[in-house]
Amino acid sequence: MTERTWRVGELAEATGLSVRALHHYDQLGLLTPSRRTTAGHRLYIDADVRRLHQIVALRGFGLTLTEVARLLAGDLADPRELIRQQLEQVEATITAAEQVRRKLVDVLDGLSEPSAQTLLDLVERMTTMDRRLTHEEFDALNRERQAWRESLSPEQFAEHAERRRQATAAMTDEQLREMRERRAALVPQD
Repeated sequence: MTERTWRVGELAEATGLSVRALHHYDQLGLLTPSRRTTAGHRLYIDADVRRLHQIVALRGFGLTLTEVARLLAGDLADPRELIRQQLEQVEATITAAEQVRRKLVDVLDGLSEPSAQTLLDLVERMTTMDRRLTHEEFDALNRERQAWRESLSPEQFAEHAERRRQATAAMTDEQLREMRERRAALVPQD
């Protein structure tokens, strides 16, 4: 049985990366195809795809290509650990997206025309979804949340608290645990 191979265009199409990116990775020595055709065209095998996954995952953590190369030079002992870390990052992104969604729902529920400041807040939240918060951002979010609470009338606050209580009550223990873990993934680390 022959091993599956991908030409550079096929691999680009299968992964959503550009041919140019794959050529660049080859030039840097990050992803050198294991085989070549008799005409010299790149041929990638399963092991190359695994390495490409590592590169993309590490880039997703915000590492530069130089940092990725250094990490890969040490050979990752357990690729499952990289996948676990990638899963944690995806879960943190989902949590951030859920926060943006809740903010959008609040805007729709409470306003006929959102203010420029509300829209700016939404843009900021959407652009920072893919990363852990800094201490300054976390403190600013807490201040914003406190200011928002203080701006509500007692009736509005009670209504919001009831909606939150109902949403939490509808969640399973597993969902609550996952929500707490996703929130913890956004909290800045010392």
